[in-house]
Amino acid sequence: MTDIASTTRPFAPARRLDFDGLVPAFSRAVSALDDAAVAELDRTGIDAGLRELVRLRASQLNGCSYCVDTHTRAAHDAGEPLQRIAAVAVWAESNFFTVAERAAFTLTDAVTRLSETHVPDEVVAEARAQYSDEQVAALLSLIVSINAWNEIGVTARCWRPRLER
Repeated sequence: MTDIASTTRPFAPARRLDFDGLVPAFSRAVSALDDAAVAELDRTGIDAGLRELVRLRASQLNGCSYCVDTHTRAAHDAGEPLQRIAAVAVWAESNFFTVAERAAFTLTDAVTRLSETHVPDEVVAEARAQYSDEQVAALLSLIVSINAWNEIGVTARCWRPRLER
């Protein structure tokens, strides 16, 4: 017989490592890296909505539930409509995104899947056709940063999203 509480409570995978507590200096360094990426995006004129959608896309690909939750909320807080947020998972099939946003997602996918894609020349050329070189470099810095956070979150399971009702 199944315990009713076990079917109604959200699944909570076991925490593996208290990453922030065990390597606080490195955790702060990754946070500083992320802050630097955001500053570069701001400096080059990439808006906060796209920033959060890029983070969301990388987090989806990497399977980081905490980051998916965090950047879904952040994208909404940045003014992104729920339809666009939900469509990030299927961006290539969606008509909700501009040519420039699609280039950013293509770059995000290629960099996040680096071992499979080796980031083809045409992906970088597509991004450069839509953004300045400074903006492409700023996007790359964000993609590197979110991938670092995802690698920590997925491996250590150190942070958990909280379901709001």
